[in-house]
Amino acid sequence: MKAYRAALLRFDDNGQPLYDADGLLVTGPDARGRQVVLAAGDHGGLVGRYPGLAVEDLRGHLIAPGFVDLHVHYPQTDVIGAPADGLLPWLEHYTFPHESRFSDPAYARSVAEFFFDELQRHGVTTALTFATSHPASVDAAFGAAQVRGLRFITGKCLQDRHCPDGVRDQTEQSLIDTEALIRRWHGVDRLGYAITPRFAPTSTDAQLRGAGELAARYPDVWIQSHVAENQDEVRWAAELFPRSRSYLGVYDDFGLLRQRAIYAHCIWLDEEDRALMARTGTAAAISPTSNLFLGSGFFDHAAADAAGMRYGLASDVGGGTSFSPFHTMLAAYYVGREGQTKAGLSLTPGQLWWQHTAGAAAALGLAGIVGNLQPGCEADFVVLDPQATPLLARKTAQAGNLDELLFALIVLGDDRVVRRTVVAGAQA
Repeated sequence: MKAYRAALLRFDDNGQPLYDADGLLVTGPDARGRQVVLAAGDHGGLVGRYPGLAVEDLRGHLIAPGFVDLHVHYPQTDVIGAPADGLLPWLEHYTFPHESRFSDPAYARSVAEFFFDELQRHGVTTALTFATSHPASVDAAFGAAQVRGLRFITGKCLQDRHCPDGVRDQTEQSLIDTEALIRRWHGVDRLGYAITPRFAPTSTDAQLRGAGELAARYPDVWIQSHVAENQDEVRWAAELFPRSRSYLGVYDDFGLLRQRAIYAHCIWLDEEDRALMARTGTAAAISPTSNLFLGSGFFDHAAADAAGMRYGLASDVGGGTSFSPFHTMLAAYYVGREGQTKAGLSLTPGQLWWQHTAGAAAALGLAGIVGNLQPGCEADFVVLDPQATPLLARKTAQAGNLDELLFALIVLGDDRVVRRTVVAGAQA
């Protein structure tokens, strides 16, 4: 057992922040041997339950749940910041050429090691990640995550058309490889597999049909892809799949909408699309830095809430411009203010933080497992320093309530704020 004294942030079942200015977090093994939260709350009210237990004094810091990144491309680590006119040119000129290098297992391992170091440096303890079309890229990512004890989900890209040699799949072999990877990695330690069509335009009907069959055969694996990111892509999907009601409807037609299915972007959806996502339990990964960088559009939070959709925040590196959850939350605030609703939407600091922790965990079907610090949650957390920079220290010293504290961290924070990342009870 370990205990930590600091300010403490967590969330109730309704997504509302719970805060203890002088809190106590106690972690230790559960009946299955997992390192979990045993107790969290006010220090004065809890410390008497644990006589003799050494308490690490971290007063002056904030302990919060480890961040959950709902959509990120580890092979695009070195594509971040590449200039392009938009999504499709960016894929053609930067992403596909770079991803072709991941056929080399040694190269894939080197990028995976750096990628996970960056995630943990920024306080991300759970991630849903794209690999490339090469099985070696999946093995490299899972191997690196396993060594670190992370809860991590990935899958090999399925793409058998409209992409160049070096990244294009053979249809039948791509499905054979996917099933072999599921059997090798899914459920091992804290790892999970995601069936991963890149996006509908780069898969034939046969490949999407096979992906849907695998999803039915393995109902506890995840599904991930992209949908309705920009208007050129939406038009292209309509030309390629004229019998489907909409771009999202393509995935529905092939059995790829369900619980544990996560679709990145979801910008250019209509009311019927959003109702379909809510009805099937499919969730959206909101990628605001990527959408702003590529000029794709704005996610409509108000319409998503009205439909009852589930969603969470994502960095979407390398279209996204930062691994930092603080930068992602700030961009989500901009998008909410400037988005598709006429009056604009002012997301509260607590809502933004929830979308990158407990809300993203719920979108993954992992509520009560990660993304929170309630008893029974896995012991993944970050220790944050509100005085990490002179300006941040000046601002947080004037915070009169929790919203002001959290918003100062969102606006002014970066990797320097993250003083410690704890994964499964152990310091990363």
